[in-house]
Amino acid sequence: MYYYRRGLKELENKFKIIQIDYEYLNERPSIDHIKSRIKSPESIINKLKKHNMPLTYKSIEEDLNDVIGIRVIVPLKSDIETIYNYIKEMNDVEILKVKDYVSNPKPSGYRSFHVLIRFPIYVNRTLNYVKAEIQIRTLAMDFWASLEHIIQYKNNKKLCDIPNSNISTQLSECSKDIEKLDNKMTNFFL
Repeated sequence: MYYYRRGLKELENKFKIIQIDYEYLNERPSIDHIKSRIKSPESIINKLKKHNMPLTYKSIEEDLNDVIGIRVIVPLKSDIETIYNYIKEMNDVEILKVKDYVSNPKPSGYRSFHVLIRFPIYVNRTLNYVKAEIQIRTLAMDFWASLEHIIQYKNNKKLCDIPNSNISTQLSECSKDIEKLDNKMTNFFL
Protein backbone atom coordinates (compact mmCIF):
# COMPACT_ATOMS: atom_id res chain seq x y z
CA MET A 1 0.00 0.00 0.00
CA TYR A 2 3.02 2.27 0.43
CA TYR A 3 3.42 2.59 -3.35
CA TYR A 4 -0.20 3.61 -3.69
CA ARG A 5 0.06 6.18 -0.88
CA ARG A 6 3.14 7.67 -2.58
CA GLY A 7 1.42 7.64 -5.95
CA LEU A 8 -1.67 9.31 -4.53
CA LYS A 9 0.38 12.13 -2.99
CA GLU A 10 2.22 12.74 -6.27
CA LEU A 11 -1.03 12.77 -8.23
CA GLU A 12 -2.70 15.13 -5.74
CA ASN A 13 0.27 17.49 -6.12
CA LYS A 14 -0.06 17.43 -9.91
CA PHE A 15 -3.68 18.55 -9.65
CA LYS A 16 -2.89 21.22 -7.07
CA ILE A 17 -0.34 22.64 -9.53
CA ILE A 18 -2.94 22.57 -12.33
CA GLN A 19 -5.33 24.42 -10.05
CA ILE A 20 -2.74 27.11 -9.23
CA ASP A 21 -1.65 27.49 -12.87
CA TYR A 22 -5.18 27.78 -14.21
CA GLU A 23 -6.23 30.34 -11.62
CA TYR A 24 -3.10 32.38 -12.34
CA LEU A 25 -3.58 32.33 -16.12
CA ASN A 26 -7.37 32.77 -16.22
CA GLU A 27 -10.11 34.84 -14.65
CA ARG A 28 -11.70 31.98 -12.72
CA PRO A 29 -10.79 28.62 -11.20
CA SER A 30 -11.19 25.44 -13.24
CA ILE A 31 -11.19 23.13 -10.21
CA ASP A 32 -13.65 23.57 -7.36
CA HIS A 33 -12.18 20.79 -5.23
CA ILE A 34 -10.43 17.45 -5.38
CA LYS A 35 -11.37 14.23 -3.59
CA SER A 36 -8.97 11.32 -3.39
CA ARG A 37 -8.82 7.87 -1.90
CA ILE A 38 -6.97 4.59 -1.87
CA LYS A 39 -9.16 1.49 -2.00
CA SER A 40 -9.20 -0.32 1.31
CA PRO A 41 -7.62 -3.78 1.45
CA GLU A 42 -11.13 -5.19 2.00
CA SER A 43 -12.44 -3.47 -1.16
CA ILE A 44 -9.43 -4.69 -3.13
CA ILE A 45 -10.02 -8.30 -2.05
CA ASN A 46 -13.76 -8.04 -2.78
CA LYS A 47 -13.09 -6.70 -6.27
CA LEU A 48 -10.53 -9.42 -7.04
CA LYS A 49 -12.98 -12.09 -5.86
CA LYS A 50 -15.90 -10.53 -7.77
CA HIS A 51 -13.91 -10.72 -11.03
CA ASN A 52 -12.39 -14.15 -10.26
CA MET A 53 -8.84 -12.78 -10.15
CA PRO A 54 -6.06 -14.28 -8.05
CA LEU A 55 -5.60 -12.78 -4.57
CA THR A 56 -2.00 -11.74 -5.21
CA TYR A 57 0.01 -8.51 -5.20
CA LYS A 58 0.77 -9.11 -8.88
CA SER A 59 -2.94 -9.27 -9.66
CA ILE A 60 -3.55 -6.02 -7.75
CA GLU A 61 -0.83 -4.27 -9.76
CA GLU A 62 -1.80 -5.72 -13.14
CA ASP A 63 -5.56 -6.20 -12.96
CA LEU A 64 -6.88 -3.40 -10.77
CA ASN A 65 -6.88 0.07 -12.28
CA ASP A 66 -8.57 2.02 -9.54
CA VAL A 67 -6.70 1.34 -6.31
CA ILE A 68 -5.88 5.05 -6.48
CA GLY A 69 -8.87 7.26 -7.21
CA ILE A 70 -8.89 11.00 -7.77
CA ARG A 71 -12.12 12.91 -8.36
CA VAL A 72 -11.69 16.38 -9.79
CA ILE A 73 -14.81 18.48 -9.31
CA VAL A 74 -15.06 21.42 -11.69
CA PRO A 75 -17.52 24.32 -11.81
CA LEU A 76 -18.53 24.05 -15.48
CA LYS A 77 -18.95 21.33 -18.07
CA SER A 78 -16.38 23.03 -20.32
CA ASP A 79 -13.81 22.65 -17.52
CA ILE A 80 -13.89 18.88 -17.94
CA GLU A 81 -12.13 19.17 -21.30
CA THR A 82 -9.70 21.73 -19.85
CA ILE A 83 -8.62 19.34 -17.10
CA TYR A 84 -8.41 16.43 -19.54
CA ASN A 85 -6.12 18.53 -21.76
CA TYR A 86 -3.88 19.20 -18.76
CA ILE A 87 -3.67 15.45 -18.13
CA LYS A 88 -2.75 14.80 -21.78
CA GLU A 89 0.08 17.34 -21.45
CA MET A 90 1.66 15.60 -18.42
CA ASN A 91 4.83 14.17 -19.94
CA ASP A 92 5.22 11.45 -17.31
CA VAL A 93 1.64 10.19 -17.45
CA GLU A 94 0.45 7.49 -19.83
CA ILE A 95 -3.27 7.51 -20.59
CA LEU A 96 -4.45 3.91 -20.73
CA LYS A 97 -8.17 4.38 -21.28
CA VAL A 98 -10.87 7.07 -21.40
CA LYS A 99 -14.56 6.55 -20.59
CA ASP A 100 -16.78 9.48 -21.52
CA TYR A 101 -19.96 9.15 -19.49
CA VAL A 102 -20.64 12.88 -20.01
CA SER A 103 -21.42 12.50 -23.71
CA ASN A 104 -22.67 8.94 -23.23
CA PRO A 105 -24.27 8.69 -19.78
CA LYS A 106 -24.90 5.30 -18.21
CA PRO A 107 -28.54 4.12 -18.34
CA SER A 108 -28.88 5.13 -14.67
CA GLY A 109 -28.10 8.74 -15.63
CA TYR A 110 -24.54 8.68 -14.25
CA ARG A 111 -22.32 11.30 -15.89
CA SER A 112 -18.60 11.69 -15.41
CA PHE A 113 -15.41 11.66 -17.48
CA HIS A 114 -13.00 8.86 -16.45
CA VAL A 115 -9.33 8.73 -17.35
CA LEU A 116 -7.28 5.66 -16.47
CA ILE A 117 -3.58 6.51 -16.22
CA ARG A 118 -0.24 4.97 -15.36
CA PHE A 119 2.61 7.04 -13.98
CA PRO A 120 6.06 6.53 -12.43
CA ILE A 121 7.04 6.82 -8.79
CA TYR A 122 10.50 6.34 -7.36
CA VAL A 123 10.96 4.39 -4.14
CA ASN A 124 14.52 3.83 -2.87
CA ARG A 125 15.81 5.06 -6.24
CA THR A 126 13.82 2.31 -7.96
CA LEU A 127 11.34 3.14 -10.70
CA ASN A 128 7.85 1.75 -10.19
CA TYR A 129 4.61 2.37 -12.04
CA VAL A 130 1.18 2.74 -10.51
CA LYS A 131 -2.23 3.10 -12.08
CA ALA A 132 -5.00 5.46 -11.06
CA GLU A 133 -8.50 6.35 -12.13
CA ILE A 134 -9.27 10.04 -12.47
CA GLN A 135 -12.91 11.09 -12.53
CA ILE A 136 -13.68 14.59 -13.76
CA ARG A 137 -17.19 15.90 -13.22
CA THR A 138 -19.09 19.11 -12.55
CA LEU A 139 -20.46 20.14 -9.19
CA ALA A 140 -23.94 19.24 -10.42
CA MET A 141 -22.84 15.81 -11.68
CA ASP A 142 -21.09 15.15 -8.36
CA PHE A 143 -24.23 16.15 -6.44
CA TRP A 144 -26.29 13.66 -8.45
CA ALA A 145 -23.70 10.85 -8.21
CA SER A 146 -23.31 11.26 -4.45
CA LEU A 147 -27.04 11.04 -3.81
CA GLU A 148 -27.50 8.22 -6.32
CA HIS A 149 -24.80 6.23 -4.51
CA ILE A 150 -26.58 6.72 -1.18
CA ILE A 151 -29.96 5.75 -2.63
CA GLN A 152 -28.76 2.75 -4.64
CA TYR A 153 -26.01 1.30 -2.47
CA LYS A 154 -26.32 2.64 1.06
CA ASN A 155 -30.09 2.67 1.37
CA ASN A 156 -30.37 0.06 4.12
CA LYS A 157 -32.72 2.21 6.24
CA LYS A 158 -34.97 3.36 3.39
CA LEU A 159 -33.77 6.95 3.25
CA CYS A 160 -36.54 7.84 0.85
CA ASP A 161 -40.12 6.84 0.17
CA ILE A 162 -39.64 6.21 -3.55
CA PRO A 163 -40.80 2.69 -4.48
CA ASN A 164 -37.88 0.60 -5.78
CA SER A 165 -39.54 0.18 -9.18
CA ASN A 166 -39.53 3.96 -9.69
CA ILE A 167 -36.05 4.77 -8.34
CA SER A 168 -34.21 4.14 -11.61
CA THR A 169 -36.66 6.18 -13.65
CA GLN A 170 -36.64 9.09 -11.23
CA LEU A 171 -32.84 9.07 -10.93
CA SER A 172 -32.54 9.17 -14.71
CA GLU A 173 -34.98 12.10 -14.87
CA CYS A 174 -33.00 13.95 -12.19
CA SER A 175 -29.82 13.37 -14.20
CA LYS A 176 -31.42 14.98 -17.25
CA ASP A 177 -32.50 17.96 -15.13
CA ILE A 178 -28.94 18.32 -13.85
CA GLU A 179 -27.62 18.18 -17.43
CA LYS A 180 -29.91 21.11 -18.28
CA LEU A 181 -28.62 22.99 -15.23
CA ASP A 182 -24.98 22.34 -16.23
CA ASN A 183 -25.64 23.64 -19.74
CA LYS A 184 -27.46 26.71 -18.43
CA MET A 185 -24.63 27.57 -16.01
CA THR A 186 -22.00 27.14 -18.75
CA ASN A 187 -23.87 29.66 -20.92
CA PHE A 188 -23.10 32.39 -18.37
CA PHE A 189 -19.42 32.12 -19.34
CA LEU A 190 -19.75 31.95 -23.12
